[in-house]
Amino acid sequence: MNNLVWFRNDLRTQDNQSLYRATKNGGKAIGVYCLDPRQFEMNKHGFKKTEKFRAKFLLETLRDLKNNLASLNIPLYVCHDTPENAIPKLVKEHQINTIFLQKEWTTDETAVNQNLQNMDNIRSLKWVETYDQFLFHPDDIPYSNFGSIPEVFTDFRKKCEQACKVRSAVSVETQPEAHFFKTSNVLPTLEDLDLESFKLDKNSAFPFRGGETAALMRIEDYFFETENLSIYKKTRNGLIGESYSSKLSAWLANGSVSARTIYWEVKKYEREICKNEDTYWLIFELIWRDYFKYISLKHGDKIFKLDGILGHQYEWKTSDKAFREWINGNTREPFVNANMIELQRTGFMSNRGRQNVASYWAKEWQQDWRIAAKYFESMLIDYDVHSNYGNWMYNAGVGNDPRDRKFNIKRQAEMYDPKGKYQALWLNPDLY
Repeated sequence: MNNLVWFRNDLRTQDNQSLYRATKNGGKAIGVYCLDPRQFEMNKHGFKKTEKFRAKFLLETLRDLKNNLASLNIPLYVCHDTPENAIPKLVKEHQINTIFLQKEWTTDETAVNQNLQNMDNIRSLKWVETYDQFLFHPDDIPYSNFGSIPEVFTDFRKKCEQACKVRSAVSVETQPEAHFFKTSNVLPTLEDLDLESFKLDKNSAFPFRGGETAALMRIEDYFFETENLSIYKKTRNGLIGESYSSKLSAWLANGSVSARTIYWEVKKYEREICKNEDTYWLIFELIWRDYFKYISLKHGDKIFKLDGILGHQYEWKTSDKAFREWINGNTREPFVNANMIELQRTGFMSNRGRQNVASYWAKEWQQDWRIAAKYFESMLIDYDVHSNYGNWMYNAGVGNDPRDRKFNIKRQAEMYDPKGKYQALWLNPDLY
């Protein structure tokens, strides 16, 4: 009787419910992660589903996960294959009885689940799926079902803040040495994934490695060593450098760290160092992240539809020329151009930048927002399906923005880049 932990976007050992339950279930706990070739294929728009920036961060994360699991005497297989091919082989080889995994609900993930569960030697297994990517667990929110989640974030936030308690983090115990065995230490390279290797851009605002170890180091640095958390709200709309915001989104996106862990570290910081509006604002952003996940649970595939969750009909355009100009930073707006070039060269862009380039694409040019959302999916180190499509719907006027606002790009540039330093950094990099 053995247990298989199928890792997806929960690539951590601390506060991991699937891993915790597998180690409590008797028998060995064995991990698997599948680098699914379908995630690196070229799409019809001419770019890959996952580009080199997030892929590199993922490979670093998997190396770290493998080491951290080994310290707990838990082996990890990293397979450059589809789950439909890799998992049945492991089930047979290791006499697996139970598969533990994080509960997912979007199209790609549920399709793979269904494919697997239809297979003969998988059908009889016990599946244990756990919602493990939330700050407020679905069983704890003050709504009887996902259909009653409100369409306005503020309503959701206030009710949850009143009614919900954040659950404690769980700790995985070291397993018996006899449970451990070596799997291949050779992870695929970027070239194996048909991607090009690259050097970090010296101006990148995200110069960090992937993995749980790096995530916890970032929390330690941003919270307790520099105490930048005390000024988070004041600086979070910055544009240059690694310190203007927490930069925790990439580790959150692939589950190298849990939202609960961050929450409890904020609470520790508030007890030991400082409690103010800035420290609360990081929790506020975690609640936004939760909200987009709940909107996705409520509306399903509508988040991928052109008219979004509102069903608003606009005269959307589709121009390949416009798309090339936008992604290559050749629009009439230098602020948009600088942000798009930063994304192209580093795989990262500030929150302020994302809102502006999205508003420009969807509101100024009235282009099909889904193409741009897919481009973000390809390029962003911190891509998260729910936040990405939730934010794009919001900016395109088909989501959860009750005001359907449109950004004045020139005014935004004046407010957030008054001396033009950010624009010069990416439009005239020779000066830096």
